Amino acid sequence: MEIRVFETKQELGRAAAARAALVIAEAVARAGRARVITATGASQFEFLDALVATKGLDWSKVEMFHLDEYVGIPETHPASFRRYLRERIEARVHPAAFHFLAGDAANPTGECRRVGALLQHAPIDVAFVGIGENGHLAFNDPPADFATEEPYLVVELDEACRRQQLGEGWFATLDDVPRRAISMSCRQILKSGEILCVVPDARKAGAVRDCLDGPVSPLHPSSILQTHSRTTLYLDRDSAALSKRASTAGGTA
Repeated sequence: MEIRVFETKQELGRAAAARAALVIAEAVARAGRARVITATGASQFEFLDALVATKGLDWSKVEMFHLDEYVGIPETHPASFRRYLRERIEARVHPAAFHFLAGDAANPTGECRRVGALLQHAPIDVAFVGIGENGHLAFNDPPADFATEEPYLVVELDEACRRQQLGEGWFATLDDVPRRAISMSCRQILKSGEILCVVPDARKAGAVRDCLDGPVSPLHPSSILQTHSRTTLYLDRDSAALSKRASTAGGTA
């Protein structure tokens, strides 16, 4: 794992976007297409804005997949991750395909199988992920399932995760936050050729410390990224503040 620390989340976002654009362009040149998994949430704003503004990327050769979605949320809901991705990526750059998770599908387990089957058609070139305040990776809250090989799971959201969604302003009250979600599994994320993990803000500092400074543990789900040799963790000064490993990391900007 490479760790890079930046003064601001704007600088972080631009650096991560530059790497993401390079990986996508290289995949298109090599294989004629790129297959990409993308996260959502407030932590990804600067990164995704910089990525879609990148000049010269051939988005007509990019196939994209949805990392996670709330169960029971229609696309019209302000917190819908489908809505987020349509507005922030699809409507702006028009990729060749975007395989969304329908959180309001009548059978969430069947929806896991449907999109999971599409995911298995070919290797994933790059995954864009974040780290939750409780250390979750995608919606794999602690203790995460590190063993399953299923591409997507229906998971229960813990209170810390639900409070984060409330605190970010996606819902009016805690009772409004769904208790279940569809999430890509940890092992599926690790099958990506490269992982770019974008984590700004002081509220993530404790989770970053637990991810980097301790052992790999289901109690700190994002710690599993330590096992992937082509993962780059993009931090700002605030999110890096509590981690000893981040304080001595190379590649600091």
